[in-house]
Amino acid sequence: MLSDHIEKALESERIDLDEFRELLVRLMNYGVLCRAESQVEQQLYDRYLRVAGLIEDYLGLIGIRIFHDRRFEYVRLYPPGSQVPGMEGAEDTAFGGSLRSRLTQNEVALILVLRVQYDKALREGQIDENGGVAESMESLAIAMRNLLARALPDKLTERKRLFQRLRQLRLIDYRSEEDIDSGEAWLKIHPMIVNFVSDEALQAMELAGDVPAGAQAMTVAMDVDDVS
Repeated sequence: MLSDHIEKALESERIDLDEFRELLVRLMNYGVLCRAESQVEQQLYDRYLRVAGLIEDYLGLIGIRIFHDRRFEYVRLYPPGSQVPGMEGAEDTAFGGSLRSRLTQNEVALILVLRVQYDKALREGQIDENGGVAESMESLAIAMRNLLARALPDKLTERKRLFQRLRQLRLIDYRSEEDIDSGEAWLKIHPMIVNFVSDEALQAMELAGDVPAGAQAMTVAMDVDDVS
């Protein structure tokens, strides 16, 4: 049985089947594992390092591929047919599972602006030791207006939902939800934004100056099923 084979492979790393399942479930549910996110993800990421080959083989059976950034210590899953950074082009495979991100236009717009702001900070050498970039809510709102002629949602509930979604994708981090409504508050842009948004998406946005063009490129590069 497959479970017997897995248990035998796990013995050398002193990881039991339940711990292996826990790691798989976390990866499948979130699609991303970032060591710096929390103590739980630190433990799971360290566990992943011990069984990375087994995880890759197991998920590879259903066409799921893994991008592992060892420098910034995070792992992201890519569904079948997707384009994975540093890997060959995607196979012509249809896939409509939960690993594909369904993003609204507000989410697409903010993600594109975050990538632009990250690149700007990178050029200026304003990154921390973990590759993160600090950005104020005020400067982010200004960049949104300047780059896309758009504003952040006026309603606080919509704005919180927007930032929570990007936080869930591990693209940003912030101290508390109360900071979202404060122009003086700061958030952190995670370095995985570079691999989440392709250069083609940025070029499309720069050429057209709107969200739909950027969203179209992101559909190819990021496996966005639906941009509503």
